[in-house]
Parts: sequence; C-alpha cells; structure tokens
Amino acid sequence: MNSENILDHFKQTDALLDGHFILSSGLHSSVYLQCALALQYPIDAAKFGRTIAEHFIDSNIETVASPAIGGLIIGYAVANALNARFIWTEREAGAMTLRRGFSVKENERILVVEDVITTGGSTRECIEVLENHGAKVVGAASVIDRSNGAADVGVPRIALASLEVSSYKPEDCLMCAGGTAAYKPGSRK
Repeated sequence: MNSENILDHFKQTDALLDGHFILSSGLHSSVYLQCALALQYPIDAAKFGRTIAEHFIDSNIETVASPAIGGLIIGYAVANALNARFIWTEREAGAMTLRRGFSVKENERILVVEDVITTGGSTRECIEVLENHGAKVVGAASVIDRSNGAADVGVPRIALASLEVSSYKPEDCLMCAGGTAAYKPGSRK
C-alpha cells in the first residue's frame, strides 16, 4: 500500500474535503482529512494498521497508544497487527491525560499512533503523558502527515502518506479575510 493508494482511498470515501476548515490545532486550511470516513470499514482500517505495523515489526512494541478521538481506530488496528496492547490518552479539562484505569510500566515500549498529524501537538501531548508515567515511547506514526515531514514530535515517526497542505493562523487566513465562513468538522469543538 503506497501513498498514492492511500490518498486515492481518501478521495473514494469522501474523506478528503475541500473548503474552509478549522483544524483541531486551531489553524485554518482549505483541505480537511476526515479519517473517520476513510477508516469506517474494518477491512480498510486493518490494511492501514498492518502497513504501519510493518515499519515497527522489529521494535519490540509492547503497547500502542493513541490520542483520542481521532487516533482510536487506527491505533487499535496497529495494535492488533502487532499483537500488542492498546490504550489511549484523552483530554480532561483541556489537558491530555491517561484515564479509564490505564497504566504503563516503567520503560514500557510504546508506539504512539495518530490518524492525521498537522502540527504534531496531540501526538506530543500523548507522548508527554506516557513518558511522565514512566513509559518509553520509541516511535510515532500516522496515516497522513499534513506537515509533509515538518512536524517534530520528539521521537522518530513515519506516515503512510504525506501532503503539503497550507494552514494558517486565523488572523492570517485569506479565506477569512475574503469573508468565507470557516467550518470545524473535527472531534474537538
């Protein structure tokens, strides 16, 4: 499964959207990737999960972790392909936390998996929480990298497909300046 196949799948499932969007990072963009649509069929999520897992097969991953909510489906699929445990972090009062009784062992080898990376913020927050609990995060992965490799999450990472998609601070957004209303389709309101 190569980058072109993945982007074709996003187009075929109407998961690659054009318009004026507010991303989870707060930035504005004319392109939005709705991974929930691309991963709605388990067979597709499993294919993407196996493809990510192939990059980490020799990394002795004990656990896969994802920031909720976007990373849950693909994170679970990667954990399944690696025969690893799956946990997640989520926001509580605006801060990323480890909840639901999840815990990690000292130096537990963890791979953090996200659906889309734009700035890497959610992935970095997830890594920080896990490391603060004693885990050793050995890598990160995403289905799509909107930063085209520029986002730094503090650990080695891979993406199945990379795009160079412009995103803007709201005060610098030409679409806003032109009077076009922005839409926030993501999970964070």
